[in-house]
Amino acid sequence: MQVLVTGASGAIGAELVPRLTSAGHAVRAFGRDPARIAVAEASAVVRGDAVSGAGLGEALAGIDVAYFLIHSMETALDGAGSFADRDRAAAANFAAAARAAGVRRVVYLGGPVPADAPASPHLASRLEVEETLLAAAPEAVALRASIVISARSRSFRFLVRLVERVPVMPLPAWRVHRTRPIDGRDVMTFLERAGTSDAVAGPLSLDIAGPDTVTFAQLVEGIRDALLLGRPRVDLPITMTAIGSRVAAAITGEDPGLVGPLMGSLTADLLPRDDRAAALFGVRLHRFAAAVEHALREWEAVEELAGR
Repeated sequence: MQVLVTGASGAIGAELVPRLTSAGHAVRAFGRDPARIAVAEASAVVRGDAVSGAGLGEALAGIDVAYFLIHSMETALDGAGSFADRDRAAAANFAAAARAAGVRRVVYLGGPVPADAPASPHLASRLEVEETLLAAAPEAVALRASIVISARSRSFRFLVRLVERVPVMPLPAWRVHRTRPIDGRDVMTFLERAGTSDAVAGPLSLDIAGPDTVTFAQLVEGIRDALLLGRPRVDLPITMTAIGSRVAAAITGEDPGLVGPLMGSLTADLLPRDDRAAALFGVRLHRFAAAVEHALREWEAVEELAGR
């Protein structure tokens, strides 16, 4: 097939391009900076910007399956609106260009929606993008994932750096909420099969999740234990997201524009609606502990981690 991967320089896109190429597909990569894209793994690279719409027509011409892996969480250097504004514009431009090009299938990786609480601004934006893209192609697929456990995942790397660099682990009130983290290897399998499976006959929204339900406290403690670090846990009675996210961003060296929205999404359970995605696409899921250990080993192959 002729496949387009947007966001090809990001953590997910950079890994997806060679997988699709190895499976025999002709993969076109799209990004703002072609120098950051592994050109050798793609059959073509198109420079463009989905927020402005530049290059989308060229990128989508003749494409069968298009992956939308763009997410504007970082602080905008040019002050061009909030991340929700940028994601809204990118999704609308992409959807219009995909319809004009006659793209058969669009695949989007988004986030979960709380069942019993209002969605945070971050997750509400993800849902808005999902709804726009589901109307962009006759076989559109939206995959909703919670925390991805991978050496390339910025949310996982943020948590690892935080555990490494604090002498104690202060856990706010959101520690009791539950989620089902998913191994990055499983995310890649879901993405690949969502783009190629004959099981998709129309617009489809699916939650993808690992097999283990953990609280956010257990998630952080699992990372701590895998790092072999002694970091006592201190439970706080308040949420303190605004202040805590800025402090955590400073400790880890991460962009506050990413950390703030992520921490703001932890105020409710983030659990899948159902488990039909694994059966539909035939994906065998890795357990949480195995996912953390694999991600840390991959990270250690290129950089030493504290405590290991």
